[in-house]
Amino acid sequence: SALLQGPDDTSVQVRRRFAAPRELVFRAYTEAALFKRWCLGPPGWSMPVCEMDVRVGGSYRWRWRADEGEVEFGFFGEFLEVDPPARLVHSQTYDPGTVGNAMAASTARVELSEAEGVTTVVTRIIYDSREARDLSMGTGMADGMELSYQNLDGVLLEESGSPTG
Repeated sequence: SALLQGPDDTSVQVRRRFAAPRELVFRAYTEAALFKRWCLGPPGWSMPVCEMDVRVGGSYRWRWRADEGEVEFGFFGEFLEVDPPARLVHSQTYDPGTVGNAMAASTARVELSEAEGVTTVVTRIIYDSREARDLSMGTGMADGMELSYQNLDGVLLEESGSPTG
């Protein structure tokens, strides 16, 4: 499962291991068709908008929608560093839709390393203030990330062509 910690007052760091080569994990983070299959959080949500122009200066827009009711929210931003398959850095602005309020932009740094076929992903999200970090952590972000990572485990298994079961 994901390990969530706050390395300092204004950031959150999540470390998670995946039984797949880092090239495949990097693809899952950067190809919209793969990304929208796993980055869903709890059951009952879909990702109707997943636009990603993965290059330095390229933008992205993600939007999630609950299957029930009128609930939706998203994120948008710009890719600041793209170094396949080792590193991805992007700005991240919350688009509240029907959930919460707008917040100042944060920066997400995703680092991927591989040893013996296992990829470790360390994601660090850096906020402009401790209050913004605490607000974000109070949304159930850690639980949603772990549910998405469990989805990613399944997608990586399917994409690697490994037999299931």
